[in-house]
This record gives sequence, C-alpha cells and structure tokens, in this order.
Amino acid sequence: MLCSAVPAFLCGLAPRRKEPHAWRFLPPSQLDLAAVVGNVAPVIRNVIFDWSGTLVDDLPAVLDATNHVLAQAGMPPMSREQFRAEFKLPFTGFYEQHLPNIPMEQLEAWFHARFREVQGSVVELPHARRFLEFCRARGVRTLLLSTMHPDHFAVQNRANGFGNYLDHPYLGVWDKRKKIHEILRDHDLKPDETVFIGDMEHDIETAKHGGIRSVGVLTGYNASHQLHRAGPDRIVEHLGELQDILEAAGMELVSAVPSGSESRRPVVTVGAAILDDAERVLMVRTHKWSNRWGIPGGKVKFGESSESALVRELKEETNLDVRDIEFVLVQDCIHSKEFYRDDHFVLLNYRCRVPAGVKAEVRLNEEAQDYRWVTLETALEMDLNQPTRVLLEALRANKTADV
Repeated sequence: MLCSAVPAFLCGLAPRRKEPHAWRFLPPSQLDLAAVVGNVAPVIRNVIFDWSGTLVDDLPAVLDATNHVLAQAGMPPMSREQFRAEFKLPFTGFYEQHLPNIPMEQLEAWFHARFREVQGSVVELPHARRFLEFCRARGVRTLLLSTMHPDHFAVQNRANGFGNYLDHPYLGVWDKRKKIHEILRDHDLKPDETVFIGDMEHDIETAKHGGIRSVGVLTGYNASHQLHRAGPDRIVEHLGELQDILEAAGMELVSAVPSGSESRRPVVTVGAAILDDAERVLMVRTHKWSNRWGIPGGKVKFGESSESALVRELKEETNLDVRDIEFVLVQDCIHSKEFYRDDHFVLLNYRCRVPAGVKAEVRLNEEAQDYRWVTLETALEMDLNQPTRVLLEALRANKTADV
C-alpha cells in the first residue's frame, strides 16, 4: 500500500535486556536425532512481524483505496484476484507499472484519503492474538516491520490493541530490506534465533537479506506459489499452525520433513461435491490450494469412520448438514504443486446433498475465503485444483452414462 515518505516510526521503547542462555532438555523422542546431528538447532527468541496480511486483514480496504487511485487516474478497477497477483513491495514498483506518469506524492494523497474512510473494515486475523500472547508468555521479543503509515497503524491499534504485544514497531518502511540490518544491530538480535513472519515475497526476501529465518503465511496478499518462489523456511496456513509447530519442537523452527523420509505417512482425507435441489454444486476457494476452487473436506481422525469424518468436516467448513452420501472415487495426491506444502494425501471423494426443501445457508469457517453454487458445467470451467477436477469429471461421466 502507499505510505508517506517519513522516517520509520519508533515507539521509544529501549531494546530488552538480553536473556541468559537457558538449557533445554529434549524429550526422549528427540534424543537420538540430537545425537546424530551433534547439537540442537537454535530456539526462536525473536519474532519480527509484518502487519498487513499477517496480523490484520486489510486487503479489502487496501484494494478499495487502490481502485480509488486508479479511478482518479482514469484507469479501470482491479479485481481482488488481479490485485493479489500483481501487487508487490516495494509498492513503488507496482505504481510505476500501472501509473508511471503520475507523481508519487499525488498517488499517496489519493490513496491515504480513501484509506482513512474505509479502514474501519480492517480486522484482526484469526489466531493472531493467540500467537502474540503465546510469544509474550514465552518471553519472545516481538518487533514489527511494516510499510503501514503510522497514522493508520495508530487507528488500527486502538481497535485491536496489538501494539501492547509489540516491543518495537518500525512503520512507514517502503523497502524492508534497507531496514533489517539496522533492526538486528540495534536490538542485538542473533540471526539464527530470529524469524521474520510475513505474507509477501518481499518479506521473505527481507529475511534472507538479513540472514534470518523466515515463515510465509497464507492469510494475506501473496498466494502459496508466490511464497514458494521466494523460498521461506516454512509456509503455514496461518499463525495457529506456526504456533503448533513451535510448541511441538520446543520453539525450534524445524523445516518440513523431507519428502523421502520414512517417518512420513500418507494423510487420509474426505471431501464431497455437495449438491442442492437445483443440481448446483458448492465450490469453495482456499489459500491452501493456491487460491484455486475446490470442494470442502478435511482429515479423518483416528477411530473415526470416513463418512462420519465427512459429515463433521462439511459441517465445520460450510455449516451444512448433508444426506444421501455416495462414495465416488479414491485418488492419490502426491507432491502437488498446488498445495501449500509438500504432502501425500489419500483422497476419499463423495457426492452428497443438502436436505430437500431446506435453504442451504453456507457459513464458511476460516479455512475458505469464498464460495459459489454453480452448475457442474460451470464448475468445470473454473480455476480448479486438479483433484477436484478429477472428481467433477467423474461426476459428469456418471451423469452422462445415466442418461
């Protein structure tokens, strides 16, 4: 987003006193690994957060303000999909590409005037507060490095209070790569104990420039394939997943298990094409599948039948109760480039219906970002993930055979 050319905003807090090294005792399950490696990976003691798309969801407001800028310049508006695909940091490159002949000062004036009007739509992201509390409880130093204008940050902070969890915010930073070394030096942060968490390629590039660890989150502007291109240490769906990883590993930022590891096992999942009375199928779009359209579903729990898991997952993800459950096919999904992490899924695919005569009121949980009821033929014209395409083509073939 646009930010006025002002020095990085400082909250005035002095860097925290460096904590003495503390011994950690590994659980038995990790002792053999430690013996083989010879030492234990450094624990994470410092977290540098991005703001937009990492702690708060401001994408609707930023898109609105950006389209206002485009309208002032006589340009057509961007869709959400187009904006997410083309927006980049430093944002000056984005505007040089689309509006090269308009002075940056004018672009900023247009942007900020509109953003002030619409930033009431900015909300905290799921899991963000819990992760901040998690860091605070463990004595992890927390800093903020963001392009966000200090005035906008002040307004949003009054609403969510996240500033109370941040030891030092750096705001109005156009190019984060030019600031990272100063932050590490001023706060005496050890690179191998420090991680930058962000939602854009620029955040990952900044971490690499500073020689620190990096985690990409799928809750913001860039899709999984864009983050993969930048090469972070980990990509997570949201901060809740990262918290689980850190807790399980004793605050070590462990890399994903290598794809050839014998310790890995396929993950069994269930999913369904849900039909309504008009023979329309419910399609949902998620960050996890590169923002492609797919079907709702999830993992089978230990001791749970596949149909019970399906009913539970569909209720959790869509709020729909279903009937007439029919198994359609099983397929392997191995090392899919569409999914945000490397994995092997065994997909049990079903067809089912919402109860006849009942209005299907879809309420998505945090796992999906959009949904549509469409005909089967329309669904097959959408940007689908490959496993969903296989299922829908099988349904079309069955439908043709029945005729």
